[in-house]
Amino acid sequence: MNDKSAPRPGGRSARIQAAVHQAVRALQQEQGRDGLTVPAIASRAGVTPSTIYRRWGDLAQLLADVAVEQLQPEQPPTDTGSFRSDLLAWLLQYFDEMSSSPGRAMLRDVLGTEGHAGAGKCDSFVRQQIEAIRERALARGESPVTADLIIRIVVAPLMYRILFASERPAAQAVEVLFEQVMNAGDT
Repeated sequence: MNDKSAPRPGGRSARIQAAVHQAVRALQQEQGRDGLTVPAIASRAGVTPSTIYRRWGDLAQLLADVAVEQLQPEQPPTDTGSFRSDLLAWLLQYFDEMSSSPGRAMLRDVLGTEGHAGAGKCDSFVRQQIEAIRERALARGESPVTADLIIRIVVAPLMYRILFASERPAAQAVEVLFEQVMNAGDT
C-alpha cells in the first residue's frame, strides 16, 4: 500500500517536504488555520498545488504530516538520576505540551484524518521516550515498570481527558496516576 504521508528519502523530495512544511507553519502563524489552503501553501512553498495533492492527497493529510513532525521529540527525556523522577518529569512536561492549544491542534490534525494518519508514529514517539527512561533505569540497576503499564495507567486516561473531555490535566492529576503506576509495579 502506498502511504502518501510517508516522506521519500533525500534529494528533491526532501527539499519539497521541508519547503511545504515550512510554508504550513508560517501560514498558520501568520493567518491561523483559516489561511491554510493548498494553493496558498503551494505558492508559499514554491511548488504547484498538484505536487501537494500528489504527495499528501489533501489538506488534512498534509496537516497531519506536519503535526507528526512537530510532535516528534527533539531530544531524549531529561536524566534526573532515577526512574521515578525521570518518568514524573517527562509525564508532567508531555501533558503540559499536549494539553496546550498548539498541542491540542496537532493532536486534532493527526486524529482528524482518514485512518488517523500518523497516530502510529505518535504512539512510537511516546514509547521511545518511555523506553529511553526505562533503559537508563535498567542501566542504574533499577526495576522500572513496563512501557505498556505506563501507557495504560497514565498516558491513556490523561490523553482521553485532553481529547474528549477538553480538560487540561493538572499536575496533581498526573501525579496521582503516576503514583498508581509506580504502585502497580511494586505488586
